[in-house]
Amino acid sequence: MKYNPNEIEAKWQKYWLENQTFKAENNSDKPKYYVLDMFPYPSGAGLHVGHPLGYIASDVYSRYKRHQGFNVLHPMGYDSFGLPAEQYAIQTGQRPEDTTRVNIDGGTDKEGNKIAGYRKQLDKIGFSFDWSREVRTSNPDYYKHTQWIFIQLFNSWYNKSSDKAEDISTLVSIFSTEGNANVNAVCDENIEGFSAEEWNAYTKEQQEKILLQYRLTYLAETEVNWCPGLGTVLANDEIVNGVSERGGFTVVRKKMTQWSMRISAYAERLLQGLNDIDWSESIKESQRNWIGKSVGATVSFKVKSRKSEVESEQQYIDVFTTRPDTIFGVTFMTLAPEHELVSQITTAEQKEEVDAYIEKTSKRSERERMADVKTISGVFTGAFAEHPFTKEPIPVWIGDYVLAGYGTGAVMAVPCGDERDYAFANFFKGQQGMSAIKNIFDKDISEAAFGAKEGFQLVDSDFLNGLDYKKGTQKVIEELEKLNQGKGKTNYRLRDAVFSRQRYWGEPFPVYYVNGLPQMIDAQHLPIILPEVEKYLPTEDGLPPLGNATVWAWDSVNNKVVSTDLVNPSAVEGQTIFPLELNTMPGWAGSSWYWMRYMDAHNENEFASKDALAYWESVDLYIGGSEHATGHLLYSRFWNKFLKDKGFAPTEEPFKKLINQGMILGTSAFVYRVMPSVTVKKLTDEGDLDKVVHNKYFISKNIFSEVQSGNYKNIESIIINVKKNYAEQGFVVDWNFVKTNFNPIHADVSMVNSSDELDIERFKAWREDYVDAEFILDENGKYIVGREVEKMSKSKYNVVTPDDICNEYGADTLRLYEMFLGPLEQAKPWNTAGISGVFGFLKKLCRLYFDENGLIITNDEPTKDNLKSLHKTIKKVAEDIEGFSFNTSVSQFMICVNELSAQNCHSRAILEPLAIVISPYAPHIAEELWSLLGNTGSVATVAFPVFEAKYLVESEKEYPVSFNGKMRFTMVLPLDLTKEQIEEIVMKDERTIKQLEGRTPNKVIIVPGKIINLVG
Repeated sequence: MKYNPNEIEAKWQKYWLENQTFKAENNSDKPKYYVLDMFPYPSGAGLHVGHPLGYIASDVYSRYKRHQGFNVLHPMGYDSFGLPAEQYAIQTGQRPEDTTRVNIDGGTDKEGNKIAGYRKQLDKIGFSFDWSREVRTSNPDYYKHTQWIFIQLFNSWYNKSSDKAEDISTLVSIFSTEGNANVNAVCDENIEGFSAEEWNAYTKEQQEKILLQYRLTYLAETEVNWCPGLGTVLANDEIVNGVSERGGFTVVRKKMTQWSMRISAYAERLLQGLNDIDWSESIKESQRNWIGKSVGATVSFKVKSRKSEVESEQQYIDVFTTRPDTIFGVTFMTLAPEHELVSQITTAEQKEEVDAYIEKTSKRSERERMADVKTISGVFTGAFAEHPFTKEPIPVWIGDYVLAGYGTGAVMAVPCGDERDYAFANFFKGQQGMSAIKNIFDKDISEAAFGAKEGFQLVDSDFLNGLDYKKGTQKVIEELEKLNQGKGKTNYRLRDAVFSRQRYWGEPFPVYYVNGLPQMIDAQHLPIILPEVEKYLPTEDGLPPLGNATVWAWDSVNNKVVSTDLVNPSAVEGQTIFPLELNTMPGWAGSSWYWMRYMDAHNENEFASKDALAYWESVDLYIGGSEHATGHLLYSRFWNKFLKDKGFAPTEEPFKKLINQGMILGTSAFVYRVMPSVTVKKLTDEGDLDKVVHNKYFISKNIFSEVQSGNYKNIESIIINVKKNYAEQGFVVDWNFVKTNFNPIHADVSMVNSSDELDIERFKAWREDYVDAEFILDENGKYIVGREVEKMSKSKYNVVTPDDICNEYGADTLRLYEMFLGPLEQAKPWNTAGISGVFGFLKKLCRLYFDENGLIITNDEPTKDNLKSLHKTIKKVAEDIEGFSFNTSVSQFMICVNELSAQNCHSRAILEPLAIVISPYAPHIAEELWSLLGNTGSVATVAFPVFEAKYLVESEKEYPVSFNGKMRFTMVLPLDLTKEQIEEIVMKDERTIKQLEGRTPNKVIIVPGKIINLVG
């Protein structure tokens, strides 16, 4: 027999599928265990070897828990809505639903590209997924429930008194009997008060507008990241260095009417919930920082302007500060450039400068502005505010380090106590509108601000003089409340989440509009299915892509989607057909609840039954990337808490334990293109001409290194060729060596051999613009590429596909190798060279069970050494899996197989349990070995071997016997002997007598279990 991984793996993958080996039951006497992988997005690029890392780890754990007798749910599905599919559709003229389906199921796309398909790739690696529960967020039978959850959010408000979401009908009841004076709700700011009588007298339309200010999902004008090039709003994590991650388009801040989710209502619960879950401290800290709880006070500063002369038109700048005790140190104020007051208070003299600054900062994302602590920029508005106590004028500036969405979008700047304010004040020192820094601490601030909250007394602070931080804060809040210009407050950085996108490929909102006000479609008519459109770009007049739909209006009588032509643009009495929402939901909508759908994936009436939810409760183990710390993981916790409030989710938190796998890095290959810095002149004319020298020359890595140090000798041939080519056209070339650049360009790693030599002909055929490329080779006549370890990515052409590894070495080799690379949480470079060693290990494992003539298993009693090797492995592997130290398990397998091979062990009593122990890591070969041993059924369902400590207890010790510190021989003695007994045996040994040659040693040193040393 011979180890043939392709044959064995295909056989057992077919067996698992036909027998539904890994199908989980919703009712079982076994204890439940739910293992979840983060929802993958099915791109056309397919999987590379970095993607399965977390999946293999979760699969090892899932299989281990099955061996332990658990009813394991380990599902898989696809987060199949989103911007990448839409952009690919726009570029290739295909329908997003078609490309998404091909990306998942495999096939050939419109361009003729053969797509392996995620499902086939995942199956090839041998994952124990329960495929009977597969979900796709872009399927109507899934997003029907996403739409339903949106309706629940719309029909809810957050009651701060009960600290949970409640049905909007309870709020309406309070309004109709008490008005809103005593309502303790999370809602819009500056809501006007009304009595019960006034509420009951309002029209239905007026009441709906008020309720929108309280609903957990609502329409509001919001500052968003607008990307004109993509025609849509982007989330912060879709922007890199001020441009869109996809396409590199400019992103600007813009005010738009958007659906938003009132996640801020759950800020404190999201914060406190972190104490109850087993997540890494780094992820928890990321969420704490994002939620950003701050305790302090709000302060209202009067704006000094002509308007302020009329009290009814008095304007105020409201700020939130964590240091109200420093109020007498306020030197200036800073507003966010987007603050609504900026346009109102800016003076005519400063308007041009302010407008220019606003235009400039609109092109920077909020994330970029938050991260950039070095750049200092701002503009004086020309306006002043009034200090609430001293009544002194305070200059008002704008600066992009202040964000409109955090706090009030305004800060009171106290340079003596804050480093950023200190730097700002010093940068603009001496300019109009920048006062001298006031020092209110009994500390020196000549070199830096004093930011501590202890170890000082306040000075030059009127009634706060002599107080510390705590007493000063308490006192100033009391005085602000007397003036009605402030109060104590707890603030959060967490802002409500924008929930609408100007895209096509996303969940349609179950919303239509009557007189501009949103109405929910009744749940019984869901799903509202995404309509067909000819174009996936925004309409010519700037509407989202759904504005191109011809059948996209709601018939409120027949409860169905009808032609848009039936909508009467003028509001008329008795109108029954209304426009539907043109925006779609964001990418995180479907992924914010998907783990619950897995619990009951085929339920047509509910997102999951109460029984299924009660049985599975929550995810026991969640594995995925840390990049989702402040996006998906935060939104998921928010939706789960909301559904708990509404009586649907059984637990407060969705994911008990979270493990973040590290990234597998690729080794990129670079070629170096010469970018000449030249002046091209016509022989007969004077002056430079705009003629570009063709950049078609590439130099080898070692020549590139020489050129970097100023040695241009090896590129003289390029210079000669360039001059010659242009001389033939009547031009002369003046080459500036010093300014010449050498541009590193990624080359596909498949074109590079193990010696880093580029296949030049393949490279030239790779792209049209490389066809006539010329290569400057090294002294050996080879083109050597540069190498660099980077993120494995299709865009860097450093991708290694798991299919190639599986085809050549088998999936078990891939699984073992990825686990062997290093600790799960760490980033690891991929090196294909190490795979052959793991493949060799599996062949050696097989040789314990069979040789070229067949099975060589015996029923011989195992030796002590056999049992010791096995039980060391059982113990180590169980501990490693429980501790997620998968790499050291693989090392132990290798040690065990080496030991058993040296012991010539072929005992069934050893090799049968060994097949079970290795099966979580290498399931295909484990199944084959289990079957060859005469067992029926799958090894996946067999109990994990029990570790017995007695087999590791040493009864004997091999002692080194030394004479004057030099070891001369060894002897094996029982461990229970006394020192006297050991000495007696040693002294009678013939080898001792020979060494002593009749002498009597001066001293016999014996440490039981360790050493024997005869001295003198």
